[in-house]
Amino acid sequence: MAPRIMLLSCCRAMPKNDGAKKPAPEKVLDRRWKLQVCYLCFYGFMTQIRPGESFITPYLLGPDQNFTKAEVTNAITPVLSYSYMAVLVPIFLLTDYLRYKPVLVLQSLSHISIWLLLVVRGTSVLAMQLMEFFYGITMAARIAYSSYIFSLVAPSRYQRMASYSRSAVLLGVFTSSVLGQLCVTLGGVPFLTLNYVSLGFVSFGLILTLFLERPRRSLFFNRPGGAGDAAVPTELDRMAGGDSGRGTRGWRDMVLCRMLQELGALARQPQLRLWSLWWVFNSAGYYLMLYYAHILWNEISPPTDNRQVYNGGVDAASTLLGAVASFAAGYVKIRWKLWSELVIGVVTAFQAGLLLLMNSTTNIWLCYAAYVLFRGSHQFLVPIAIFQIATSLSKELCALVFGVNTFFATVLKTIITIIVADKRGLGLSVHPQFYVYFGYFTLLAVVYLLAAIRVGVQHSHRRQPVELALAKEPCQLPVEIPAQEKSPEAGTIRA
Repeated sequence: MAPRIMLLSCCRAMPKNDGAKKPAPEKVLDRRWKLQVCYLCFYGFMTQIRPGESFITPYLLGPDQNFTKAEVTNAITPVLSYSYMAVLVPIFLLTDYLRYKPVLVLQSLSHISIWLLLVVRGTSVLAMQLMEFFYGITMAARIAYSSYIFSLVAPSRYQRMASYSRSAVLLGVFTSSVLGQLCVTLGGVPFLTLNYVSLGFVSFGLILTLFLERPRRSLFFNRPGGAGDAAVPTELDRMAGGDSGRGTRGWRDMVLCRMLQELGALARQPQLRLWSLWWVFNSAGYYLMLYYAHILWNEISPPTDNRQVYNGGVDAASTLLGAVASFAAGYVKIRWKLWSELVIGVVTAFQAGLLLLMNSTTNIWLCYAAYVLFRGSHQFLVPIAIFQIATSLSKELCALVFGVNTFFATVLKTIITIIVADKRGLGLSVHPQFYVYFGYFTLLAVVYLLAAIRVGVQHSHRRQPVELALAKEPCQLPVEIPAQEKSPEAGTIRA
């Protein structure tokens, strides 16, 4: 009887093998997650299909709109930097407070407004400035998609979800650029018709946005509060717990203040400070180059036929190289605490040389190649910067750090735009502007390389005392013990 009871108890204790079958609720959740992934990736892909986007500058400078280069360079394009800076912080806060979906709808409506202003062929500078204003809103609202995906899945699936969504977006940008180039070069499609096609795609994107699920929680303002919630308490929850019972002041305000104080303490970390400064200074110069590169191409090789405009192909090539560079960066294994400044300095010096080449060459294909390499080199450092910044931070602090870095980069970009490009400042044409950007990146490269030399000198000074101590330490050699002095436990002694 006893063996039988023991056998039954062992059988009960053994885990059941269901033949890889999952419980019904888990299977439903797994299927629901897969559907969400598929829909979000499809949404991210389709909202990037705007084949006319690469040809906006030739469209404005061409016979359809007939704006002058001075108007596009010094009056229209600068509005993009101003609007982006003006709406970045409000949209960052509204994204979390409204739980993502309303901001995604706003982004789709702004895209529709952009292409409506382009297809109605408004010939006033004010209309095109309004177009750039809406473009700034769409850029600021990109954070809604990148953070929305994390609100619907478990933390264990963040990495996979980020990989899927990022791949879908890059594939959408690549497909959009290739589609636009094929329409222009092979199909001879006018830029105006391409804008109508883009308007159709962004309208379809608005329909897709309406079917997105609105999350019940978000990162900062809408925290899960139910006792039965299985979510693990985060740093925000721990901060919030210390602020309860302090009058009528909301804990959200206290949490944000304490997080900003925490950022001040984190700024003392050398790697976090270095890569945050890279994000601020290099991103500002990177996006200024992007804004004005198409105008430079038009200056170097004024098109006599729309079929000879290859903006879409160049954008597609730079997107593809950027994706490859980002992927390759994940396999670079070096001592970043020692080599970060040198790597940043070399890449920044390379970018400065590319800017000089772009501005001095009269060969449009050479200018195209320099542009592609410039974007690829920047995208190579982006995932490294993300890893170096995020490696020691919680999810909430990481989001706040990237938000603060992006804001300061936008402020710096706006200041440079006011001084260099705006007609109320120096109002430089595109070639002198690129000389300014070349000087800007050259200065950054010199600072980074000097910092690399300082780090190298400090490292060598730290190694010298260690090597000297090792040299003075007596050698430890085994010495044979006479047979009569040996014991069973030990056969050698140290001199």
